[in-house]
Amino acid sequence: MNAHAPQPSRRRGVWVPLLVCVLTAAGGELPASALSSQTATRASAYPAGATRPLVRASKSELQQLAKARAAASTKKKKSKKKRKEPLLTGDAARAMVAFEAMQRNYYIPGSGLYKGEPFSYLWPFSQALAATVSVANIPGVKAAPALKSLIARELKARVVGLRDYLDPNNAGAPEGIYTSTLPAFDGTVAPPAGPGGAKYYDDNEWVGIELVRLYRLTREPALLATAESIMAFEMAGWSTAQELGCPGGVPFSNLVSEGNRNTITTAPAAELAAQLYRVSRNAQYLQFAQMAYRWVRTCLLEPNNMYGDHIGRRGVVEPYLWSYTQGVMIGAGTLLYQVTGNSGYLYEARQTATAALAYFTPAQLGGEIPFFPSIYFRNLLYLDSVTHDPPGAKLVQGYVDYMWAHQRLANNLFVAGSPPSGQLLVQAAIVQDYALLSSPATTYF
Repeated sequence: MNAHAPQPSRRRGVWVPLLVCVLTAAGGELPASALSSQTATRASAYPAGATRPLVRASKSELQQLAKARAAASTKKKKSKKKRKEPLLTGDAARAMVAFEAMQRNYYIPGSGLYKGEPFSYLWPFSQALAATVSVANIPGVKAAPALKSLIARELKARVVGLRDYLDPNNAGAPEGIYTSTLPAFDGTVAPPAGPGGAKYYDDNEWVGIELVRLYRLTREPALLATAESIMAFEMAGWSTAQELGCPGGVPFSNLVSEGNRNTITTAPAAELAAQLYRVSRNAQYLQFAQMAYRWVRTCLLEPNNMYGDHIGRRGVVEPYLWSYTQGVMIGAGTLLYQVTGNSGYLYEARQTATAALAYFTPAQLGGEIPFFPSIYFRNLLYLDSVTHDPPGAKLVQGYVDYMWAHQRLANNLFVAGSPPSGQLLVQAAIVQDYALLSSPATTYF
């Protein structure tokens, strides 16, 4: 399974620069011929796009956000003698450079949303949310009052934008089109601002994982409640039909016709459930996490200790290996080890990590859209924080150093694909990589 990567629209907006001194690099844009080719050839199961025009130009919360940014910018110009903010260096500085470029080039001021057709899909939006949460967890950001305040406002803007994807009842669609009527987030902006449509289980999982991380930062009950609502949607989506090959698993979407159950939908559901169990101690979450993890082990584990992409309605496994499908099972095993104390989970996570490290060479990782390695890296680094194995950080550092030197344009946008192009999904992934390298692993989940 590969996913359709949306192209940004031509609309441009202004974003107030971050109040911090960060690393920059001189030089012009890299010619396309100098960039390594990255594949995106496998068929997409994601929607063709959102085509409705922008109908909500502003919201009161985002108007306040814009005023606060303008005031912060004006105050900085008038107060040159104020105490300097702590400087960010290295990976933390590069995370902020990439984050600022993401906001400047892809964010639509006053809307809470990012550019797409006309808005981004939930998939890249979820990764922009992840990038913002990851930046907020950088210790150097927390230590700089002005920057911490600015990122806090950015986090609020992500939550406001997320609401536009929420669809409580499949927009009144006739019964028989969707398998679930529980509230969840549509793959595109929901009515009235967008067309809505199918809900993708992995997209909702990425959102839920980030909402739990954000809850740990802010302790706002509404964030946890939304994450639990997503978990209810995931649990209700469990495929129980006995006519399916290897019954069980989380499907790709809530369309009735969906018969595939994926590693990338089921393992992140286990991760989210384990996260929620740690916060709430609700035994149902732990039971679901264990069931989901074991189903992937039973139905999609290959002889090489890695996981195939999905299993179809008739029980045929698509064996293609992606880095992120290995990553989510590495992370799920590590989380389950932490909440249960069962060392078998950790053993299995290390088995897959060993196999994945041998298979996914730098060249192999370079052939995937950066979103995939970013998920792989987060989970690999999380395992490393428990086992104290060194390969993860070295691998991630080499990857982002190459991207910085060879696939970064003069405006600090990163490019990928063939032909190389800048996309919100790509930029958000690189922000996360740099931020995760700059933050303690305890903030990853």
